[in-house]
Formats: sequence, structure tokens, C-alpha cells
Amino acid sequence: MTRLTRRGLLRTGAAAGVLAASGLPLQAQMKRGGRLRAGLAGANTSDNWDARTHTDAYMQNASQGAVFDALTEVAADGTLKGELAESWEASPDAKTWTFTLRQGVTFHNGKAFGADDVIASLQMHVAEDSKSAAKPIVSAITEMKKLGEHQVQLVLSAGNADLPYLLSDYHLMMYPAGQIDEAIAKGIGTGLYQVVSFDPGVRFVGKRVDSHYKGDTAGFFDEIEFIAINDPTARMNALLTGQVDTINRVDVKTEALLNANPLVSLQEVTGNRHFTFPMLTDIAPFNDVNVRRALKHGINRQEMLDKILLGHGSVAHDTPIGPANQYYAADMEPIPYDPDKAAFYLKEAGMESLNIDLSASSAAFAGAVDAAQLYQSSAKPAGININVVQEPADGYWSNVWIKKPFCACFWSGRATEDWMFSSAYEEGVPWNDSQWGSEDSERFQELLVSARAELDSAKRREMYTEMQMILRDDGGVVIPMFANWVQAVSNKLAVPETVGNLWGMDNARMAERWAMA
Repeated sequence: MTRLTRRGLLRTGAAAGVLAASGLPLQAQMKRGGRLRAGLAGANTSDNWDARTHTDAYMQNASQGAVFDALTEVAADGTLKGELAESWEASPDAKTWTFTLRQGVTFHNGKAFGADDVIASLQMHVAEDSKSAAKPIVSAITEMKKLGEHQVQLVLSAGNADLPYLLSDYHLMMYPAGQIDEAIAKGIGTGLYQVVSFDPGVRFVGKRVDSHYKGDTAGFFDEIEFIAINDPTARMNALLTGQVDTINRVDVKTEALLNANPLVSLQEVTGNRHFTFPMLTDIAPFNDVNVRRALKHGINRQEMLDKILLGHGSVAHDTPIGPANQYYAADMEPIPYDPDKAAFYLKEAGMESLNIDLSASSAAFAGAVDAAQLYQSSAKPAGININVVQEPADGYWSNVWIKKPFCACFWSGRATEDWMFSSAYEEGVPWNDSQWGSEDSERFQELLVSARAELDSAKRREMYTEMQMILRDDGGVVIPMFANWVQAVSNKLAVPETVGNLWGMDNARMAERWAMA
């Protein structure tokens, strides 16, 4: 994955153009017209246009990828470019950032976009009752200044070299100031597609905006239709029967069937997506580090990779930093499967055996229930008795995740280490799904603050490597495997040669970047 240098990141938002095999810019080869029909997993009946609440792929594709925009955007090649921000500059200590905004941008209701909208949209995330996953990003901003109609200055409590990357977070969409409630109710953004209809958990239809600020460089479909299909078999059948043109989260067990169809192509992208089993470390028995270590030795990671992903991924080290991250500790050994060692740590916790529930559902990831059953089998010789609780897919993220003490989960990963750690491992943040904190993670939390302000790459690598080792040994999340993005497209679609690996479906921007063939 191509990355900006630290100096380049601090200086500008310009990104290198992605070239197709012909050497011409991809947008020059894309034709306008047609209707994109996508069958997507990750939908819920509680879905809405409040980006602060988005947890899964369906609304991410509809919101970030179609109806709304952020200040910055991670391009398909991993570089950073401006979206609603045209450029940015930082002070030498990376504490004060000045963003120059694009002019001539309007919301779907005709309101002009400007500095007031940026400030109002960011302030949403630190409101008193906000449960936004991006709250840690925005709460680090101590002052927001309007320098002009198209310029804002953000002052941080401490330096953060990654701020422009963080502002591409799919929760940080821009809304019209003074009209935010209406914009959330109706889906009023500055994106390439305007909402025609939206039935939560069922279907979204959007139409291409005329005279959009991105011009002819993006948004090649006249219309888009996202159909909610959470069942993997139903998604595959919808693609094979021509009801949809593309699907996400292909069940790798159906790979041979899809490959046998000449009208369909599989798309596999290696990124930082990882499957996890978080445990609430503020609840017994998971508050005992020895219990956590027993569970880490009680899982057979290679078996899970072979049987659940059929090799479409790699063994993980109980850390969320993946192969597409700059400071991925590739040489760090994963904790080995060792029932005797697991039993040893149980005894260290004062236990001869352990009886626990593990909640799982296909909503967590394709094969999550099977993965939980494999975990059940591998842990049993150590005296760890796992009762697999199969949970309903609808409502899984609101009723099970961070509610039940031990469950299955997935993360897409993030483009930078600090972004990932700050989203899910910083003490007190909304998406810390292991509730890991206090004395257990004191050293980790110290390094987190120091590393985000460090501009020396070698020092940063040392810090992030130590943080990965702490998570591997003591953390409250079992992360057995990194999973490639496996999605499928029909030959009716033209897809760029370079596809984004930060999120599924080309960084959730297929509606912006793909076209009809």
C-alpha cells in the first residue's frame, strides 16, 4: 500500500493519480450511465443517516460512498487526498492544523458548504450524549476556529501527525449547519448521489447529482440501488441470477461455484480486516489476565484460518495492526496453540476448569458460528468449556457486541496505527469492545499518547511494536486471523485495476469509482 511520507502528509492533501494498465487515468476510461445494483451484507432495520451510529458495511457504502462526504479521503492506492478539504497545513508540532475548503460545493438541498458546516458537524461527536465512535478523534480538538468562509483551524490538545487521515473516518461526514436534524432524517449531504428512497434494512436508491463538484472524475452511474442481503447464500444467488451486479463478503466456501460462472469475477484484496473474539475485561473471569492468556493459548489459529477462511487471509497475533499498516510487526510470533499452557494459566488464575458463553452470529463475520465451534473444540482439552450461543443477525451490534461478555466480532482495520488503537483500545472510548483499561493497560495507554505525536518514524516503529506485543500478551481481544476482502462482481461492471483495501468494496466507494462496462 502506498503511503505518504510524514513530511508530505503534513504539507499537502494531493495524492498521486491511480493509473490503469493502459497508463491512462482510470476516470478517462469510465463511461457514464446505468444503474448499479449491489447486494450488501451489514444492514439493520435500525439503520439511519446519522453517521455517528454506523457500524457496518451497508450504511458505510450508502453514506460515505454515496450520499455524504468527509474532509479527506483515502484513495484506492492508500494515499490521502482532499475531499471537501482542498488542502491543509500543520504547525511544526502538529498541534495546529489549517484546512482550506473547496468552494462551489452545495448540499443536496441547495445550501452552500462552508466552514460553519465543518465546525457544526465535528461538534456533533462531542455533544454531551454522543456515543459516536469518532468521539476520541474530535475530543482531541480543543479549539475550532473559522478563519473565513472556506477555511477552518483545528487546535489539538497534543500533536497528532495523523489528523488528516483521521478526518476521513466514515463517521465524520459533513452536515449542513442549522439543518442537521433534517439532514439526518432525509439524508442530505454533499455526495455524488441524492437519496430517492430509503427503507432501513431493506433498500436504498440514489440518483446522480447534476453539476457535482467532482465533475466527471467520479460517480459514473446514473442511479444506484443497494439491496440488503445479510445471508451469504442469498447474496451469492442474487448475483448468479442477475438480480444484483456485485456483492460483498463472499462466503469463501462458494469460491469454486462463483469461479465456474464466466459472467462473474471474484475480487480479493489483502488489507487489515480482522476477525476477533473480544471479552469484557471489567467482568469476571475476564478481568484476570491469566484467564485471558489461557484463552489465547486455547485457540488454534491455523486451523481457523484453514477451515473458516480456506486460506484467504493470514494468522494474526492478537493485535489489530495488519499487513497493510506501516508499522506492522511482521516478525512478532503469534501465541501458539498449546492446551497444556492454557491449563497452566487457568491454574494461575486459581481454576481447574472454566465454563463460559461465547456469542456468535453471521452478522459478526461469515462463518462466525463455525469459528466459535472450532474454538470450543480446541479449548476443551485445556479444561475450557465454551458454550456457543448463536445470536440473531439483526440487532447483533446493538444487543450483543459490547453487551455480552464474550462474542465474535470483525474490524475492517484502519489506515494508521493510531487510528486503529484510538478507535478500539484507548481507555474509555465508545468502541473499546474489551473495556480494556486501568492498570492492565497503563503502559499501552502511555505509549499511545506518545506515539501519536512522534514524528520520528524509527521511534514510532519501536513504540507501535511494543504496543502490539502488549496486546498480544495481555490484551482482552483474541484475534486469530486477518481476512482478505473477498467480493464478487458481474462482467456488467468496469472496476479499476487498483481497488482500495482499507474497507470492503473499494474503501466503500464503489458507487463513486466503478462504472458500467
